[in-house]
Amino acid sequence: MMKQKALSVFRDYVALTVACFIFAVSWESFMIPNGMSAGGMMGLCTVIQYATGGLLQAQYSYIVINALLIIIAVLAMGIGFGFRTIYCIAVSTLAMQLVSGAEFLHSVPGQFLHIDETVLIPIVAGFLEAAGIGLVIRFGGSTGGTDIVALMVNKYWPVSLSTIFFMTDLVICGLLLFLPDKSFSDMCYGLEEVVTFSLVIDFVVGGKKSSYQLLVFSHRFEEIADYIVDKMDRGVTVLTAKGWYTKQERDVLLIIINQKEFPGLSRIIKDIDPRAFISVSPTNSVYGEGFDEIKAGLHRKKSGNK
Repeated sequence: MMKQKALSVFRDYVALTVACFIFAVSWESFMIPNGMSAGGMMGLCTVIQYATGGLLQAQYSYIVINALLIIIAVLAMGIGFGFRTIYCIAVSTLAMQLVSGAEFLHSVPGQFLHIDETVLIPIVAGFLEAAGIGLVIRFGGSTGGTDIVALMVNKYWPVSLSTIFFMTDLVICGLLLFLPDKSFSDMCYGLEEVVTFSLVIDFVVGGKKSSYQLLVFSHRFEEIADYIVDKMDRGVTVLTAKGWYTKQERDVLLIIINQKEFPGLSRIIKDIDPRAFISVSPTNSVYGEGFDEIKAGLHRKKSGNK
């Protein structure tokens, strides 16, 4: 059992490493060599690189800003990001350094990856970034960045995560307009990459703003429920169900989680009860504490008011 678990962890980290290199290629092979930027933390880091004339490379500001964000988030929220997130940030930084120095991997004239049609470059980059980050999320990691900012804002203000992601991406793309050698078309290329990323990641991991509804059938449901409540700080509903074939009643767990929590929870359930039966349903409309805010419009008048 221990050997199988160690092998499973090893495979996860191999997948995370490959995913981080795919993420690095999307930026260091396509976006940065062509002077482009987009949303997310890497988008901000590329703007810093362009603004400093290349003095501060994107991979260096990427790891520094992420380190500061993690420290601030831990102090403000007590978030335990886990080793996999730190590992992904470190490997992504190393991968960007390696790809940046390998000119044969750059999509520029004279190289194999060169693309004549400029409008296609952010599409390819968005596809690769979605594949990289999607795999990172699927194997329980995170590349940090605006995800950390969104979590902190969402904890203290009733703003949905999807709204935060959209606004941060839009602002970062708009920063290009303040650089003297950039134009409105450069901002449009960035938005093109953001849209491509958002569409493709749905096929990789279900979309970074999606949630899942789980029905878990297990004789060890109490251990699973305790882990979700104590370790994940999520709620669980225990339903009483009756198997029509056996005519026996049993308890079923109803769980609502966001897509980033799903890979880790599925592994925990498998560790606790390898014979557990899980039904997973993706959902894009979850409102309440820990998810999106209910948009109710105008408040109703108090009873008695005319």
